[in-house]
Amino acid sequence: MANIEKHPAGSFCWIELVTTDQNAAKQFYTSLFGWSVTDNPMGPGEFYSIFKLRGRDVAAGYTLRKDQLDRGVPVHWSLYIAVDNADQAATKAAQAGGNILMPAFDVMDAGRMAVIHDPTGAAFSIWQPKRTQGIGVAGEDNALCWADLSTPDPDRAAKFYSSLFGWKLEKAEKDSSGYLHIKNGEDYIGGIPPAAHRDPKSHAHWLLYLQVADVEAAVVKAKQLGGKTLMPPKFMEGVGTWAILADPQGAVFSVFKSAR
Repeated sequence: MANIEKHPAGSFCWIELVTTDQNAAKQFYTSLFGWSVTDNPMGPGEFYSIFKLRGRDVAAGYTLRKDQLDRGVPVHWSLYIAVDNADQAATKAAQAGGNILMPAFDVMDAGRMAVIHDPTGAAFSIWQPKRTQGIGVAGEDNALCWADLSTPDPDRAAKFYSSLFGWKLEKAEKDSSGYLHIKNGEDYIGGIPPAAHRDPKSHAHWLLYLQVADVEAAVVKAKQLGGKTLMPPKFMEGVGTWAILADPQGAVFSVFKSAR
């Protein structure tokens, strides 16, 4: 079990589902991952759903707002990265070629955040914690364990993120694929696959990996619950098994079981 009390700067600290049918999404994810859910009022008829695992925050979800729909924001899972100072990090991101979609703002007393497009077009958020640190569990079954950046320009993206968060981008010695491992401090947290492996028609995006006890069983269950399999289970020696799924509303995520 991997409880988290505090997220070091540069780590993935929160994941958030942005959907068109919050109640249906809650049904899907609580059934698939065994999460419980708590709804917090956000405004008239609006709720922020916090998913929990073993009583600890593991993810959240809300319904696309009208302004997001007007901008053409799709249903998606979004990734938050911890920072010490959201205002300084947003300024630094802009200087490094990022596009600030939402300048730093306070989320009540929970924390301060900004939403950013990296120079290759992938969106992410930064989070300066106050009352809320972020997810309280990761790296175990039914919780976040990894994230990959799908981008048409891995070199440009690597330069941006390493300058912003101090990440080291490393190629594995025995891996000839060109996959870049993201190292934050001493922790490997994600990666950037080579551009040749991605769908050239898809926008740059972050893909979240949720750890499961059995990938094949998770794929079957997701299908029974109305989800789609975008990539059937794939095994890689020394790495593990993973599959890419979409929930019934279309938000894409991956399920993963380590070979180690």
